[in-house]
Amino acid sequence: EILRNRVDGLGVSEPVIAKTGTDGDRILVQLAGVEDSQKVLDLIGTPALLEWKEVTYPPGMVSIAPQQSREDALALFGGVLPDDTELFSEEIQTDIGETIEVWWPLKRISVVSGGDLRNAYRSTDEFSRPQVAFDLEASTAARFQQATRANVGKVMAIVLDGKVLSAPRINSEISNSGVIQGGFTIESAEDLALKLRSGAIPAELYVIDNTTIGPSLGRDSIRSGLTAGLVGFLGVMLFMVIYYRLSGINAVVALALNVLLIFGILAALPFLFNGARATLTLPGIAGLILTVGMAVDSNVLIFERIREELLQGKTVRSAIDNGFSKAFTTIIDCNITTLFAAFFLFSYGTGPVKGFAVTLTIGLLASMFTAVFVSRQLFELVLRARADADTLSI
Repeated sequence: EILRNRVDGLGVSEPVIAKTGTDGDRILVQLAGVEDSQKVLDLIGTPALLEWKEVTYPPGMVSIAPQQSREDALALFGGVLPDDTELFSEEIQTDIGETIEVWWPLKRISVVSGGDLRNAYRSTDEFSRPQVAFDLEASTAARFQQATRANVGKVMAIVLDGKVLSAPRINSEISNSGVIQGGFTIESAEDLALKLRSGAIPAELYVIDNTTIGPSLGRDSIRSGLTAGLVGFLGVMLFMVIYYRLSGINAVVALALNVLLIFGILAALPFLFNGARATLTLPGIAGLILTVGMAVDSNVLIFERIREELLQGKTVRSAIDNGFSKAFTTIIDCNITTLFAAFFLFSYGTGPVKGFAVTLTIGLLASMFTAVFVSRQLFELVLRARADADTLSI
């Protein structure tokens, strides 16, 4: 679940994250469209355990600076650390661009850990430099407020995965929110915020195998899928025109509008669901092709009803009205049962299955609209032009 939260934060479409191996002790991660695989490995492979720790001050000292070596840090305590203290390192960039390692004596027990965070996100300081802002759970805020109140004017270290990220001085007590500053870039601040939001990984991960597959095979498959969809679309159109004559053109127009609505809704998803993007993968194309066939099912039901009414000697107006009204209940029943199936596919399926369910659901809703409403309006236009019509090409 933690890996899925991190991967979802990357904006990857339809990721596959599943347990595998004979003992279920391996995790398979498949990500489509990722260009920087090393960034992903760093993101999903690090524990991201964030802790706030109090600094242990040697007896008689009211301020402390990081020490240049472990030996110097031990010397502050006469060579032996207190039982509640251990040493943590911090990497600092010098003015000339060098990186040096310094050491801090910190309390073993953390004031707050990453599991106490409610949210974390990138923000900027007063100089527009990237930083990471965080909000604490209500149960933790009181404890953090008490600890920062007791350490006003002192240093409290922020530790990430066993290394000191920064050691800011507490200027005032902090209750339910705060910021982390540490020379971040925009990208590194976003990555850290994502790790903190998703939670710490409670075990160390080892990359056993890392394979990158080029886009050629997938591109050919998608091209074949789109070709199949186009051929199916044209085949359905041809059948409807041949079998239902001029009324078949009505179904063709409704079908074309149905496909247009599906693509329009997919394109609108980022605006409807806060940045969510829809990628038309092979299962999604399969769902789209299926809806093309199912979309004309409704037209077939309506047209057959109209035929029956005409054979019974009803007028064209009466046949059309009765055809739509009598087929309406059947159309709703058929589509709702399929929508239930799509709902469970989306709820319990993995990435590709979810994509199939999304396009299927959108297609079904669009087909009900086009077959019942649009097709009816097209017939109305014909009747207005031929008010005295006594025959219908169907």
